Amino acid sequence: MKTKESWLCSECGDVQAKWVGSCFACKNWNTMQRFVEKTEASSYAIKTSRQAKPIPLDEVSLVPFEKTKTGLEELDRLLGGGFVTGSLTLLGGDPGVGKSTLMLMLADLFCKKGFKVLYISGEESIEQTTMRAKRLKISSKDLYLFSETVFEEIKKEVENIKPQVLIVDSVQIVYKSSIASYPGSVTQVKEIAIECMHIAKRMHITTFLIGHVTKTGELAGPRVLEHIVDTVLDFEGDSSQGFRMLRAHKNRFGPTEEVALFQMTETGLAEINSPSEVLLKERIKGSSGSTIIPTIEGSRAILVEIQALVASSPFSTAARRASGIDGNRLALLLAVLEKRMGYHFHNLDVFVSIAGGLKIKEPAIDLGLLIAIASSFANRPIPLNTLIVGEVGLGGEVRSVPRIDVRIKEAVHMGFERCILPKRCLPKKEHAIELVGVERIEEAVSLLIG
Repeated sequence: MKTKESWLCSECGDVQAKWVGSCFACKNWNTMQRFVEKTEASSYAIKTSRQAKPIPLDEVSLVPFEKTKTGLEELDRLLGGGFVTGSLTLLGGDPGVGKSTLMLMLADLFCKKGFKVLYISGEESIEQTTMRAKRLKISSKDLYLFSETVFEEIKKEVENIKPQVLIVDSVQIVYKSSIASYPGSVTQVKEIAIECMHIAKRMHITTFLIGHVTKTGELAGPRVLEHIVDTVLDFEGDSSQGFRMLRAHKNRFGPTEEVALFQMTETGLAEINSPSEVLLKERIKGSSGSTIIPTIEGSRAILVEIQALVASSPFSTAARRASGIDGNRLALLLAVLEKRMGYHFHNLDVFVSIAGGLKIKEPAIDLGLLIAIASSFANRPIPLNTLIVGEVGLGGEVRSVPRIDVRIKEAVHMGFERCILPKRCLPKKEHAIELVGVERIEEAVSLLIG
């Protein structure tokens, strides 16, 4: 049997003919791993029909996908109506964020619908998984637990039990004994994912893979793993915080970039149907360095609190720390604030955080973040009934943001009375809220802080 050796980056999936210290694609160091490809057909190859032929688009008969609702309204909305029978879903997230808890809850919900579920607990013993299930008050005769890491043994039990739902926890710990590489390696992860894909499609089993993430927050293993699966779900949230955000990065059967918000409780994950209300209920009145911004997550607007703290630095080099936002974006906005407003932060520590442990990436939070920093610097609180939204450019201009009507509607629903927004975004129709348009950051700072 002939083999071909290549080197594959575990971060981005870029392939090189020989080992290099730094990946040419993503520039990360020490991420190239040896990958041996077989030149003949693999054991998991699908036999295609020789009668297959190209079909004109107009002659293709569409068969609607069979979707199963989980019973969690937020999750069903996220997926566009539920999970598709025979689909392969990858769930990633930081350690301790609640991936196994969510999968056990889903297993219980599927069992209540009459489905047979096989849960592969490769990283925990059956006793440990049972203890978690008891804590979540889960008990079902249709939920089978199997603590195994050898894929050949798992495959035997799948063919024996014939479940409708298969959960593998996790894909990095399961391995094929026929492959001479350690569990979690590029070769093993890719092989296991492809095997699970063929099991899902051939036996019409709804399959879930739990995946680890790297220190940068990306799914561990080759990027090709995301191309193999039908759906990629990312579970976000600080393990020390109670809030969790489930985001759909890829979905072949529904919308993408939708989110569902949960709260971790003693009895498992609880759905949050009104995220803005929950995220703002612990806001301290009259505190400087706090602003409220409306961010778009999927198809909905969510009001979140940005907190900033500017304090004297006891060291020669001032600290810059950001939680929930990009640290590079924070450095950029500090430079804009220094240049356009004359503030000096060279001897001041600046800390910024999104309350609740959420992560926000859209630039529409720039103006709210900048005002929060200025408020803490001047030690002057922002009025409680004021909302701030807008992107900030390097010239200090306040740029327009998309879907302003959705953001304003959520602000009105939450009882806010005034919204500071880009002047170009001022809507033509009247709203039950005072709308103040600004063109530059100097106007916003002068209006809110003085």
